[in-house]
Amino acid sequence: MKTYIFFLAGLARPVDQLEKQMVMYLAGLLRLLFIIEIKEKNKGHFQGRERGVECLILSLSFFMIMASLFVNHLTTLDFSYLCPKRGLVGETWIVDVILTGDLNEEGMVFDFGHVKKQVKAWIDHLADHRLLVPLSHDKLHCTGENGYLTVRLTTDEGGLIECKAPEQAILTVAADEITPANLKPILESRVMAELPDNLSGIQLTLSPEVIDGAYYHYSHGLKKHQGDCQRIAHGHRSAINITVNGQRNPLLESDWAALWKDIYIGSEEDLLTTETIHGQEHLTFGYTAKQGDFELTIPKKCACVIQSDTTVELLVKHIAETLAAQHPGQIVQVIAYEGFNKGAIAEACC
Repeated sequence: MKTYIFFLAGLARPVDQLEKQMVMYLAGLLRLLFIIEIKEKNKGHFQGRERGVECLILSLSFFMIMASLFVNHLTTLDFSYLCPKRGLVGETWIVDVILTGDLNEEGMVFDFGHVKKQVKAWIDHLADHRLLVPLSHDKLHCTGENGYLTVRLTTDEGGLIECKAPEQAILTVAADEITPANLKPILESRVMAELPDNLSGIQLTLSPEVIDGAYYHYSHGLKKHQGDCQRIAHGHRSAINITVNGQRNPLLESDWAALWKDIYIGSEEDLLTTETIHGQEHLTFGYTAKQGDFELTIPKKCACVIQSDTTVELLVKHIAETLAAQHPGQIVQVIAYEGFNKGAIAEACC
């Protein structure tokens, strides 16, 4: 009679939770199989145990030399996406990263400086300040010609949202909705292709900021901007704080957040046409910027037209002046965020 003991050794990709890390490790052990035959003789039992301990130490050493580094809040993705139910939605997701691999000659998985610059730049290039399009949804259609994409969405309410922009301003996603779970593997695979050979895995976490209070989702474009903010349909998920005579006013905050829920904010000078489509009034905005020609058609009820450009400094000024006119003789201060941990402040009194 012969008895067999199996010692499995291999490499796994550690994750942030120890329990999951151990499960993945055990699965990784299947990559290399040691079969120790223990004979019935005492000598055979001893040699089997000795060899087994040796293999176990080897497998554990493989596990121990695998290392991971992490950077929380590596970057922030400010973008817009199309949704049949909500329309054009501005969004902000915070990105955390874990990189796994062998230690290099410097004793590092990857230099933190490179993570904060190179990995951040790759992620930003892929999804930041772009319009994300869930191409698998049957209410979405996308065509391309001469370096430009045209995306058309029929909303659940029968409205039309159409964006024409250079290819670099739009990211098509093979999914029926834009979620962190659907975007995550796309970013991971593309960034992984750029990483050094000693790295064996990447794990991204995409999540919205936890906001204690009112916030709104808005989209816009800044034609005078020299960077990616010039793209006509990018956006933010933004908190708002309002005080009247030094006292916080959550009701005004909630009212304004409701007013600008899933809104497109356009400049009056960029408004090209007003027309009726499918029985609904639509606005078309357009301009030429450094990256090319941009055009966006959207239902009027989903848009806010202001007289100035739509930088956060001018938006907060617009809010403060509007509220001050509604509260004469009182000092109104507004703090409007542009995504995560940045924004502008304005104060007004009428």
